[in-house]
Amino acid sequence: MSEAAHTLPGMIERPSQRWRQEVLEQQQALAAGTLAPDDAYAERLWPLSFSDAVDAALAVYDADLARLADPSDDEVLATAATLVRRLNGIDDEHGRIETDEREELCEYIEAAAIAAGVDVQGLYERTDDREALTAGRDW
Repeated sequence: MSEAAHTLPGMIERPSQRWRQEVLEQQQALAAGTLAPDDAYAERLWPLSFSDAVDAALAVYDADLARLADPSDDEVLATAATLVRRLNGIDDEHGRIETDEREELCEYIEAAAIAAGVDVQGLYERTDDREALTAGRDW
């Protein structure tokens, strides 16, 4: 999959892309003998099946956001809620969304909405909920 498939224009990269890159770099360092096996943590934190599942969920979210034209708050919240439910399922299956991953995913959810033209700050003010885009998350 191309790098463009993992990154929205002018946006932060998907967390799953960074996770894959870190796994690859550590695998290369292990092969080169510049990293001790005990210091190689990335593949344990972000196995490929987990990163792939998260990436697929984020890709659907990106596409859903792109299809919205002048969306209402309800449409934006419904799109984010669908992603949150998918991520809940991924976490149920893999158990890999910890504090750092949660923060990265929440940041991405917000940044992707902003990149799609959503007035996220206005949405938060109108809903009086700073976590409106990630409501319902179990992670």
